[in-house]
Amino acid sequence: MSAPPQFALVDVNNFYVSCERVFQPKLENVPLVVLSNNDGCAVARSPEVKALGVAMGTPWFRMQDLARRHGISALSSNYALYGDMSNRVAAILRDFAPDIEVYSVDESFLRIEAVAHLYGGVPAMGRQMHERIRQWTGLPVCVGCGPTKTLAKLANHLAKKHAVFNGVCDLHSLSRPERLQWMHEIAVGEVWGVGRRLVLRLQAMDIHSVLDLRNTSPQHLRAQFGVVMARTCSELRGISCLELEDIAPPRQQILSSRSFGVPVESVAELSEAVSTYVATAAEKLRRQASVAAAVHVFVHTNRFNDDEPQYHAGRLVPLPEPSDDTLVLTRYALLGLKAIFRPGCRYKKAGIMLSLLSDKAARQGSLFDDPEARVRSARRMAVLDAINRQFGRDTLRSGASGTALPWRARSENRSPRYTTRWDELPEVS
Repeated sequence: MSAPPQFALVDVNNFYVSCERVFQPKLENVPLVVLSNNDGCAVARSPEVKALGVAMGTPWFRMQDLARRHGISALSSNYALYGDMSNRVAAILRDFAPDIEVYSVDESFLRIEAVAHLYGGVPAMGRQMHERIRQWTGLPVCVGCGPTKTLAKLANHLAKKHAVFNGVCDLHSLSRPERLQWMHEIAVGEVWGVGRRLVLRLQAMDIHSVLDLRNTSPQHLRAQFGVVMARTCSELRGISCLELEDIAPPRQQILSSRSFGVPVESVAELSEAVSTYVATAAEKLRRQASVAAAVHVFVHTNRFNDDEPQYHAGRLVPLPEPSDDTLVLTRYALLGLKAIFRPGCRYKKAGIMLSLLSDKAARQGSLFDDPEARVRSARRMAVLDAINRQFGRDTLRSGASGTALPWRARSENRSPRYTTRWDELPEVS
């Protein structure tokens, strides 16, 4: 008889901030924010900054007075570092259990009932994961364990918010009255998948806590909200409804967009930016073995500049046949851009979205399909991707992407890419 399911959720605390502190110990206990693309908004906050009441997404320019008073430091996003550190954490977790779902850059679910006994049980396994990740990477994590993914997520919340758990919470190690008391004290908005709008609807039904939601009839919730909420209720009761996703489902749309570091006025510079974004999106498209039948291109001026003309436009351009070729997608994206470009505007942002995606293996040919051209395209893109994987993104790119790139987003205070660039390795003196 197989053991009942057990899940663990491992979450890195304040992931971006923690990655920076690993390589810059002087930042420990210093109020620190990591900024979004173009150094715009706070996308990660240290506990010291959170204690000052700074909300996620607060624009950096609005924090200047607070930063001066409290000595808040700000760093530009260092995605190369964060991605590599995320992969290192996932590699450590795979040593503990083969069944793993990398849910996000800082979170992973594991199925552990078949292996927990090798580590002395679930709580001991959770502590060993907690300690090994800290020792091998320097990153602090919290571990939550439970019989369902939703309860593991809830246990992780307890481990993170309450020092009594010391970073590791196994719901099964708590007595039933203790579990129900914790559920009573946690607001329903902390349940995985319950967003702000759902909270308002649930509160209108006198459902305010996790325990309230757990005690509501799943059938009633299904009638009011649909099957997803009914499953959430069942998961809170310990009935596992959600399995690990070993492979992330293919995206239905792929978006690539950035704000510019300086205002852009010419169609030439906009074309370079759009071509660059197409290349990024097309690489993701090929990675999931899909093709796109349409590309949507859009441009925005700066809505915060009331003194300048405002303009926002987009155009969906269908392709004659679905493709994953960067050059083909770029050609049609630029056709859309020329159709919406308006002279005299100072553009702040542009982007593209690949849509109407389908499985490349099931792509249907057209009457005028050229099999040889399709083979040449596949070979060309395979070489492009192989070179960029080996030598770094944008090592090889289309000429339409330009070379000077004056429009690129600001990243004025990015830390070195310590783990992925030979010329930026940390130095010890």
